[in-house]
Amino acid sequence: MSGTGDELGARLKAYEGRAAAVAGTGKDRVNEPMIRHWCEAMGDTDPAYAGPDAIAPPTMLQAWTMGGLSGHTGRTEAYDELFDLLDEAGCTSVVATDCEQEYLRPLRPGDEITFDAVIESVSDRKTTKLGTGYFVTTRMDVRVGQDLAGTHRFRILKYAPARQKQQGKQDGKQDGKQDGKQSGKGARARRPRPVVNRDNAGFWEGVEQHRLLIQRCTDCGTPRHPWLPGCNACGGPDWDTVEASGEGTVYSYVVIHHPPFPAFDPPYAVGLVELAEGVRIVSNVVGVPYDKVRIGLPVRLEFQRYDDEDGPLVLPVFRAQGGVG
Repeated sequence: MSGTGDELGARLKAYEGRAAAVAGTGKDRVNEPMIRHWCEAMGDTDPAYAGPDAIAPPTMLQAWTMGGLSGHTGRTEAYDELFDLLDEAGCTSVVATDCEQEYLRPLRPGDEITFDAVIESVSDRKTTKLGTGYFVTTRMDVRVGQDLAGTHRFRILKYAPARQKQQGKQDGKQDGKQDGKQSGKGARARRPRPVVNRDNAGFWEGVEQHRLLIQRCTDCGTPRHPWLPGCNACGGPDWDTVEASGEGTVYSYVVIHHPPFPAFDPPYAVGLVELAEGVRIVSNVVGVPYDKVRIGLPVRLEFQRYDDEDGPLVLPVFRAQGGVG
């Protein structure tokens, strides 16, 4: 990074408290089609989100503020200046780390959303496995009229990739064994690791054992995925698990062309797979060219192992079955 960490950190912290967006307006009012699509994608069957007295799922809070590909016009110069400063310091990569939401008022179809955002904090310089950089937290206040409907805090890491340094070490180890063109060839980039917490640890323990475990509410019997601390159908806190048979079909899919990432080889297909047990899971669709993936394609679960310097990683994927048109 250019300059000392203390000098840069002081310049970055000067942006704390400055506006990131002013008088933003949601591009669409809260509406039933978006609520329906959200609930279908999430497998959320709560009756509160349908009918004449429907409310929007609280977790949609950020969705009503998104600008889409054309973006919003309310973003401030201060926000752009902060990120330009980080780019100039070599922190050219970004990854979202977490978000926090507080819900104060239910949103209903017809509500018009307005919002303001502030640069709440910039951390001291941090070194992570991804690289060295700064955590930037923005806070967005979402309103309907004069009423505060909710608060959304979004935190990212803007960093200089450590991969470049690691690749240089790999290249150095090859000196004297291969010529310059071949130096470092074949070095494997790290695959991102899943975020494991107390709510989903059981799922990933099952994956390590080549078992795909689905949560099931012991009060109403509703299966759910991804893993949650409570049932999204009846609210019951108690649950057990069932092991998926592995049979499923492609419910929806997307082909990833961009952005490039060293651990992946685009283009490739990522599918929303509907399992025979009635839940949906996102994973790669393999065993078929990316442009041959189709909605309704039968797939079967298998587990793939990846090895790098962080150790083995097991992930569930879905292999296409039968003929492909």
